[in-house]
Amino acid sequence: MTQTYNVYCDESCHLEHDHQKVMVLGGIWCPVEKVREISTRLREIKVQHGVKPELEIKWTKVSPAKTDMYLHLVDYFFDDDDLHFRALVVPDKSILRHDDYAQDHDTWYYKMYFDMLKVLLSPRDRYRIYLDIKDTRSADKVEKLQQVLRNSLYDFSGDVVERVQTVRSHEVEILQIADLLIGAIAYLYRGLSGNAGKEALIARIKERSGYSLKKSTLYKEEKFNLFVWHPSERCR
Repeated sequence: MTQTYNVYCDESCHLEHDHQKVMVLGGIWCPVEKVREISTRLREIKVQHGVKPELEIKWTKVSPAKTDMYLHLVDYFFDDDDLHFRALVVPDKSILRHDDYAQDHDTWYYKMYFDMLKVLLSPRDRYRIYLDIKDTRSADKVEKLQQVLRNSLYDFSGDVVERVQTVRSHEVEILQIADLLIGAIAYLYRGLSGNAGKEALIARIKERSGYSLKKSTLYKEEKFNLFVWHPSERCR
């Protein structure tokens, strides 16, 4: 039977000249019929910890004062069998030499997005992919990514990738969990420290996933899938 999934995607340090070496692309997905139930539970967790349900959960807001709430949210992700996550990490995008592949940074970016998503896409199912609005180029990004995904899957009629569209993260609870997980990975790979709340979350993610987060998981890992991408020698 065909299943329809919602996939919520986010990114960290994806621009070419943002003075950051690390780039992380990630997506969290679940069956479309489970979205309301999961979103309601995430709002309940916020209320349980004395936070307004409409408050946006973001990695940049993580602090020691609300560590228990963020740990609860991470545990909920790992405990709910309907939620799955995959991230692609580029440890050092500053060493890339796009000219060797006759491409620009944007072309490479879309290749990476496909590499991140391809593991979770099945030709038997349908996908609705939602991206957090980042900048004024969001509309162009959506159109290009939809084209790349459909062409790569020979899905010219849009039977597999039904749609790619932008949403606002403060309105979508599940996307906020993607932001949290992606932020944790980026923080680790950037070698940052000093925020006890963030360090506690990273430790909990390592514990619950069973992975160090410093290398790729197995290709078929279904719950917390991580791919650490390295360029070939000739494009360095």
